[in-house]
Amino acid sequence: MMLLRLAVLFIAAAICAMPAVAATSDPGASFPPKMQAFPLYGDAPIPNTKPGPDTEKGDGTGWVQNVSRPVIQVYLPAKIKATGASVLIIPGGGYAGLTFEYEGVQQAQYFVDHGIAAFVLKYRLPSDVTMQDKSIGPLQDAQQGMRFIRLHAKAWNLDPARVGAVGYSAGGHVASTLATHFQKAYVPNPENVSLRPDFVVLAYPVISMDAKITHMGSRDALLGTSPSDALVKEFSNELHVTHDTPPTLILHAADDTLVDIDNSIVYFEALRHAGVPVAARFYEKGQHGFPLMPRDVWQRDIMDWLTANGWLCPTAK
Repeated sequence: MMLLRLAVLFIAAAICAMPAVAATSDPGASFPPKMQAFPLYGDAPIPNTKPGPDTEKGDGTGWVQNVSRPVIQVYLPAKIKATGASVLIIPGGGYAGLTFEYEGVQQAQYFVDHGIAAFVLKYRLPSDVTMQDKSIGPLQDAQQGMRFIRLHAKAWNLDPARVGAVGYSAGGHVASTLATHFQKAYVPNPENVSLRPDFVVLAYPVISMDAKITHMGSRDALLGTSPSDALVKEFSNELHVTHDTPPTLILHAADDTLVDIDNSIVYFEALRHAGVPVAARFYEKGQHGFPLMPRDVWQRDIMDWLTANGWLCPTAK
């Protein structure tokens, strides 16, 4: 049965990834283009910001802090295997920093290898010094990331109906907030671009701000040390799931001592009861960030889910 399942997934992936033009005289079509980086808001003002110096540090080290000028990095696949699907990758870091290399750049390279365009979000980290309302800053940047992808979709031959969000750890909180708070635009959106991801992948995510199960470091950084009950409820994303929440895959290890797996369990239950297509891969061992597992084990689970649900195919709904 396992061999049959793998064969079906392989055939489906091969069909979905088939290029529109089988042959090309362009040798560059066989290789992914160079990464491009853009200011997230272009020349427009960054919303919800206070004037001040740029104090970002850690660029190139894998751990970036004090982000106040958001950037989006664009990784496009080789033309000959481009599927037209794309993902907004949201790294974690407890809202105190960004694990930008491991949960951003390295993950983007994996998706690109499978014909999926990847957009790595260097989002603003919550700060009373740089933001008027730090609780909505990361969500604003995630919504702008979705706008950016869909506004450029035609230029990069991407399908605007197959744009997903992939979040890791606290980035999973950003992604699940994006998936449950898309009805309201927290950024200027004159084109009325959809801010809803078409699908979501959450790896060892922070979901709830409930003190019983949340990652307190993430909660304190995003909401402050004494948030109101209303603010806690607003950013406890398991409370905001509806039938319109995007289909979701959740990955988490039972022995995660940093972000309790109960975060994933309550979100899974909320999605299930709302009738949202949801799948989960709960591993016995793996710890936070899955350092105990070969990367291909859990990444393959992501690709299998994307393939099985048709997100690599132009006909995906």
